[in-house]
Amino acid sequence: MLKSHLGTLFIALAVIVAAALLGNAYKSRTYGVNKITVTGMAEQHFTSDLIVWNANFSRRSTEIQKAYSLIKSDEESIRAYLKKMGLSDTQYVFSSISTSEDWDYQYDQYGRRVSSDFLGYTLRQSLKVESQDLDRVEKVSREITELLDKGIQLESMSPMYYYTRLADLKIDLLAKASEDARIRAETIAAQAGARRGRLLQANMGIFQITGQYSGEDYTWGGAFNITSKKKTASITVRADYEVQ
Repeated sequence: MLKSHLGTLFIALAVIVAAALLGNAYKSRTYGVNKITVTGMAEQHFTSDLIVWNANFSRRSTEIQKAYSLIKSDEESIRAYLKKMGLSDTQYVFSSISTSEDWDYQYDQYGRRVSSDFLGYTLRQSLKVESQDLDRVEKVSREITELLDKGIQLESMSPMYYYTRLADLKIDLLAKASEDARIRAETIAAQAGARRGRLLQANMGIFQITGQYSGEDYTWGGAFNITSKKKTASITVRADYEVQ
């Protein structure tokens, strides 16, 4: 009889303990819903402080020695032009010369090659200018008429613009976006008659760099504009706050 009563008592206690545990679990799940999710954003306009300009030039001749002599003469003319425009030799670099053979092939109606004519050797070289003197390099890239007038086959690319203090800018924007998220959470909680509690978690969004007032679209991987001198950097922070 005693054993029977003890067994019944143990079962009752087990039921009470299980109910208590289930009740606490339910409360935890219920309390976990009491949070607010906000997205803070920060952006800043800035001006690039580094410019990179690339150009290519080439020469062709049936004699490789003559082609080489011509392209080396072009390189010297370009060096003189850059020096006249106020650039030092530490601000630019010439690539090594590449060589290719040019042929003109003739084919019959069946697509079979029937003859070939050797056109000559084409020698190519590239120039890269990198400087923090943006205005000067922009002028250099625009005023290349005198080189073209000398018969130099120079192909000028559009300048590319960069910012050397991007890491510092990103950290500053992260702080501002986080602060913006906090203020949004406080405002929403206050409007609901509650108050913002502790931060539960925060995630950084995509860092975007677009041309200033360009209307460029953001991308999932993060836009990185290099064609505009004046840019806009932006970042978002998604944060979960407890609501009390």
